[in-house]
Amino acid sequence: MSDIDYQAILPEGWNRARGFSYGVAATGSRVLRIAGQIAATDGNKPVDPDLDFGGQWERAMGNMITVLRAAGGEPENLVMMRAYVTDVDAFKAAGAAVGAAWGTHLGKHFPAMTLVEVSRLIDPNAMVEIEGEAVLA
Repeated sequence: MSDIDYQAILPEGWNRARGFSYGVAATGSRVLRIAGQIAATDGNKPVDPDLDFGGQWERAMGNMITVLRAAGGEPENLVMMRAYVTDVDAFKAAGAAVGAAWGTHLGKHFPAMTLVEVSRLIDPNAMVEIEGEAVLA
């Protein structure tokens, strides 16, 4: 990340966000936008209907990082993530699994992030879809 300037934005008087940054300022020479990744295996096989929410989050996040690395990036290059879930309560209940997956794929890197509940996703078994934006050197 030596050629990229990355700065988490924390407005004066605000408490640090838990698990994400409110905003990220970054400069680099390439921007990568990663299309929504679901818990598909190898990028195109259907989501396993027996995979629980935490397992789907881990696989979708892993797929996003696979695309990022294929473009020459690393997790630290992510400046924005958007997660679409079919059940916010399931997301909250799977907090430990979501946190473990975050640690595995992003470590202590916290890009700006939005999480939205939606009625359904493209795969009828999908509960999670994650997209990202990265600034690459």
